[in-house]
Amino acid sequence: MHGILPLWKPKGMTSHDCVNRLRRILGTKKVGHTGTLDPDVEGVLPMCIGMATKLASYVTESAKTYEAEVYLGKATETEDREGAVIEEAQVSTELTIEHVRNVLDEFTGPITQIPPLYSAVRVNGKRLYEYAREGIEVERPAREVTISSIELMEERLSYTDDGGVTFPIRITCSKGTYIRTLCVDIGRALGYPAHMSNLVRTASGSFVQEEALTFDAIERFAELGEVERHLEPLERGMRHYSRVTVKPDHEEKVYHGSVFPVPKQLPKTNPFCMMSEDGRMLAIYQIHPTKPNLIKPVRVFQYE
Repeated sequence: MHGILPLWKPKGMTSHDCVNRLRRILGTKKVGHTGTLDPDVEGVLPMCIGMATKLASYVTESAKTYEAEVYLGKATETEDREGAVIEEAQVSTELTIEHVRNVLDEFTGPITQIPPLYSAVRVNGKRLYEYAREGIEVERPAREVTISSIELMEERLSYTDDGGVTFPIRITCSKGTYIRTLCVDIGRALGYPAHMSNLVRTASGSFVQEEALTFDAIERFAELGEVERHLEPLERGMRHYSRVTVKPDHEEKVYHGSVFPVPKQLPKTNPFCMMSEDGRMLAIYQIHPTKPNLIKPVRVFQYE
């Protein structure tokens, strides 16, 4: 059983919880997730099964799409609705949808983020949330991420009973983007304390919400012996990497980890996928780090 299973992660479970549950359902230890989702967030989480576990870190690199709700008027220590309120302000009734839209435009492209205090980023071997729980202040390293697109999902602002304002946004972004922090920064640019009041991941790479399977569905397919029918091939998770096709008489050399001359048409990504003529992914290759005229294997997939 080898392939990628597009899971719809439910709220209340960590990504590792999902791995453990799938291992029990499928009866295999070779299960890996493709990027953490906070326990209170639901959404698309591709799961790698069998040989596909060799791809997990590469699939994780793909772009993600989220639907989030920004709450203006309150900031929390965790930057989401679960944390204690640390700042409040009344939102002016003069705030317009046009102003919000103009501010969102400022966040398109490369941006710099400071990871949330309550996050799993490591500093000096310790996670930030561990420092936060101990009340220790520590400098958080800035990181650059890319927002490919950000848009309002509704052409109106919703006023809450406690004087706040909410509006939903859809974001497509690079790996490592903190949507919580993005919501806080949007609020700051609008002149108000803010937090993220809801979040759903609707796409991860080429995997979208409409095809994601719930655990109930996966368990039903397992009972019927039909899980393999719902596994996507390995190459599906690697669409964001370039592809180089090899002739049939070279496939065996790829399987044995041979090096090759750099292709005449240089791949746009490094690493890249080595494909058979019939569309199977044979291996992941990269430009040789010390011999730039050669390419060498990083991962090889021996199909049974």
